[in-house]
Amino acid sequence: MMKQYLLSAPLVLFSLLIFAQPIVTDLDRFAFEPDLAVDASIPAPKDYLGYDLGDAFTLYAHVAAYHKTLADASPRVMYGEYGKTYEGRPLIYMVISSEENIKNIESIREEHLSLLDNPANAAAIIEKAPVFTSFSYNIHGNEASSSEAAMQVAYRMAAATDQETLDVLDKSVIIMYICINPDGRDRYAYWYKSMKRIGRPGFEPQDMEHFEGWPGGRTNHYWFDLNRDWIWGVHPESRGHTTTYQKWMPQVHVDYHEQGYNNNYFTMPGTTPRNKLLPDAYEPWSKVFGDANVAEFDKHQINYFTRDRFDFFYPGYGSSYPSVMGAIGMLTEQGGHAAGGRIVETNDGYHLTLRQRIFDHYTTSIATIKTSAQNRKKLLQYSLDAWKPANQKSATKAYFFSDQDLNSSDLVNVLLRNSVEVYQADKSFQSTAKNYRTGRTAKITLSKGSYIVLADQPRALFVSSIMERNMSIEDSVMYDMATWSGPIAYNLEAYSSNAAVSVGMTKITEPIIPVGTVVNVAAQYAYVIDWTQRTAPNALAKLWAKGYRVRSAFEPFGSGSETFSAGSLIVLKGRNLEKAESIDQDMSTIARESGVRIVGFESGRMTWGMDLASGRNVPIKQPKIGMMMEQPFSSYTGGQIYFLFDWETQLPIERIRTTTLQQTSLPKQGFRFGGVDLNDYDVWILPGGGSALSSIFTEKEIADIKEWVSKGGVLVATESAANFFADKSKLTDVAFKETPKDSSDQIKYLPYAAREDYYGKKRIPGAAMNAKIDVSHPLAFGMKEDLYALKFGVNAIVPSAGLETVGYYQRDPSQLLVAGYASSDNLSHLAGGTFAGVKNIGQGKVVYLVDNTQYRMFWLGPTRLMLNAVMQLPGY
Repeated sequence: MMKQYLLSAPLVLFSLLIFAQPIVTDLDRFAFEPDLAVDASIPAPKDYLGYDLGDAFTLYAHVAAYHKTLADASPRVMYGEYGKTYEGRPLIYMVISSEENIKNIESIREEHLSLLDNPANAAAIIEKAPVFTSFSYNIHGNEASSSEAAMQVAYRMAAATDQETLDVLDKSVIIMYICINPDGRDRYAYWYKSMKRIGRPGFEPQDMEHFEGWPGGRTNHYWFDLNRDWIWGVHPESRGHTTTYQKWMPQVHVDYHEQGYNNNYFTMPGTTPRNKLLPDAYEPWSKVFGDANVAEFDKHQINYFTRDRFDFFYPGYGSSYPSVMGAIGMLTEQGGHAAGGRIVETNDGYHLTLRQRIFDHYTTSIATIKTSAQNRKKLLQYSLDAWKPANQKSATKAYFFSDQDLNSSDLVNVLLRNSVEVYQADKSFQSTAKNYRTGRTAKITLSKGSYIVLADQPRALFVSSIMERNMSIEDSVMYDMATWSGPIAYNLEAYSSNAAVSVGMTKITEPIIPVGTVVNVAAQYAYVIDWTQRTAPNALAKLWAKGYRVRSAFEPFGSGSETFSAGSLIVLKGRNLEKAESIDQDMSTIARESGVRIVGFESGRMTWGMDLASGRNVPIKQPKIGMMMEQPFSSYTGGQIYFLFDWETQLPIERIRTTTLQQTSLPKQGFRFGGVDLNDYDVWILPGGGSALSSIFTEKEIADIKEWVSKGGVLVATESAANFFADKSKLTDVAFKETPKDSSDQIKYLPYAAREDYYGKKRIPGAAMNAKIDVSHPLAFGMKEDLYALKFGVNAIVPSAGLETVGYYQRDPSQLLVAGYASSDNLSHLAGGTFAGVKNIGQGKVVYLVDNTQYRMFWLGPTRLMLNAVMQLPGY
C-alpha cells in the first residue's frame, strides 16, 4: 500500500499542476463556427501551421505563406503583393469573391471604378455590381491578433460551402491587407517568443512577458506610426497599400487595432470631433455596422463598448482615410495590445487570451462582410454620391500653391499618389482668393506654373479634407492633431478660392522627381550648389562621402544671372586638387543622384556679395553625430530624425544607447565591447526625454556636457530635452516662459465629469502657428522668413540678448493661430516666444528646438532647422 501510494503521489501532484495551468486556448467557447460546412480540400490555418490559432504568435513569413497556399488551393482567392518593407518582407493583399467573380475580376474592378466619373449608366451598374469591402490588419506591429484572425477569415470565405456564404461571395469583392506592418509585427513576435514563460503561461500582468523592450513593435523599421501615414505615404508600407486601395475604392473599410488589455472591445460608432465634411449618411451607416457587431457579441457574451472613445477627425488613420475616399471607414479596438501576450489577467480577474482576441476580430470581420452584402446597392449608392463633386459641403472651388517653394513637389506627389488631379497654370492669372498665412481674402495674381487643384473631381471630399486652411472643430478634446492642412504642413505660399478658375491648365500626369543638372561642367575654378534646393543636404552628404572639402556661404552672393542663398555650398577646385581627375564626373553624378542643380564657375570673383574663396565663407566638415536612444527618449522623434538623416539625407548618424554612454549616471551595459564617450562626437542629438532626463544627467554629467560644448561640441536639444537643458539644469541661463496658472475659482469646484473636457481645452493638440525665422542665421539657411510652426503644448523660450533667437512665434496673439485649436490664454502666452535658438558656450553651441522639426516627416516646413543644426552650424 505504501509503495503504491508513493508511486501515485507524483502523478497526483503532476495532475494538480496540469489543472492549475491557465487555459490559453479555450477552443470550446471561442470556436470558429464549428458547424459550418467547408470544402475539406482547402487547408485551414491549423492544418498549415500545426497549432490552433491562439497557441502562439505566428511569424510573418508563415502568415504570408499560408495565404499564398490558400490562394493556390481555392479558385475564390487571388493573392497579390504591393511592395516590400524596409527589411525586405513582402506586403500582401488578398482578393476573395465567388469563383465566377474572380475569373472576371479585372472587368468587374474597371466597371466599379467607372462609377467615380458618375457615368450615365451608373444605376445599371449598381443594380448588378458587387460591393467592395476591405480590411487592414495589424498596422501596429504589437497589436498582433488581427493578422492571426485574418488567416481564419480568409479560410472561412475560401472554404465555406453553405448557401449564405455563396450568396455573400457573389455579391462581394473582399480585399484583405493581411498585415500592414510586417517589420513591427516580427519585432514583437520574435521578442515575445523569446520572453514567454513555457512551463506555466505568464498570465500575471507584472511578468516581463507583458512588457516590451524599447522601442517596441508598434512602429515600422524607422519607428514611425504607420496609422498616421495613410495620406502622406512617407513609407513603402503606406505608399503600397494606398496605391492598391486606389485600384479598388471600396464601399466599406475596417481598420483593426488593439488597446490596453483592461479595455473591452470597441466598435462603431465613435465620439467627437468628427470631420464635418463627411456625408450626413456616414454616421448612420457606421451605426449599422456597429450594431451588426454588437448583435454577434451579444450572442457570445463578448464585452464591448461604443461612442465614448476614438474620434475620426484626423483623416490619416486607416479608419478615416477610407471615409474621405467615399467609403464607410471604421475602427475596431480589441483589448490586448502588446501587454496581452497569450493570456493576461485583467483588472477584474478575467483571463483574456490571444484566442479570444482572434475570435473577436474574426467575428467582426465576418459580420462586416455579411452586412455589406446585405446592403450592397445602398452602399454602392453611398459611394457614388460621395464621389460627386456637386455633393460636397465645402464652398471652395480651387486651391493654388506656388511651384517655387522648397517642398512644393512633395505635396504634388502626395496628391498624385492619392489619385487627385493636379494642374499647372499655363500663364499668370488673377483670382479672388484667401491667403493661407493671413486668412484674408483679396484679389491676387498667381504666376505661370502655379499648381491648381480643383474641387470639381471625384476625390473632392479628400481634396477638401487635406487642402482646406482650417477645418471646423466641434470638440477640442481629440485623439490626434488638430490640423494637417497640406499647404501649411509643407510651408507653401497657398490660396483657396470660391470662384471658378479661368486660365489654361496643363494636367500633371507623373510624380515630380528633381532632375539634376550641371551648368558649365568642367568649370575652371569652382562648383556651387544653392542651399535652398530641396535635396541640397543629400548632395552635401554625398560630397562628404566622396572626401570633398566644402565651404558654406555666410551670406547671399551672385554673378551675372546666377544668385545663391546664404548657406550655399562651394567646392573650390584649388582646395580639392587630389580630386582633379574625378571632380567633373563626380559633380555630374551627384547632380543626377541628388537631383540638384550645380553651377560651375571659371572665376571666384562674384559681381555682388562675397567672392567664392572669401574667408567669411567657412569650411564645413562632416561631423561625427551621435543621437541618444532608449528610455526615456522618444522613439517617435528619434525615428523621425534617424529617417531624415539615414534614409533621406544619407548622412551617417549613430544611435547610442543611454546605458553605453560613459558620462551618464545610469548603470552601464556593454562595456565588454567598449563604452561610448561623448568626446568622440562633434554633434549630439537628444530626441525629447522629458523630466526623466534627470535620471541620466546629474550635476556631474551636465558639467561634462558643458565642458564638451565649450570645446566646440554642438548639443541639439529637441522638444522636452530643450526644457531640461535650460536654466533649471544649470547648463545655460536660457529660461522658458512660465506656464499660465489657472487662478479661477471655477477650477476649485469643477465637477469631476467636466474635468477631462476642461483640461483638454487648456492644451494645444497640434495647431499651426504663424512664426518668423531669422534667415541670416546658419541654423535657418535655406528657409523662408515665414514659417508655419506645428505646436503641441505651451512651451516657449523667453527671448534674451544672450540667446540667438532664430525662430519665434508671431508677436501679435490675434495673428498667431493659423489652423487647429488653441485657447486665447495660450496664444497670449506663446506670442513672441522663441522656439528655435542657439546659445553659445565657449567654442560650442547648444541648439534649442522646442517643437518637433520633422513631425511624421510630412510637416516639413521646419525640417531645415534640424538639418542645419547638424550639417551647417558646427562650421560657424
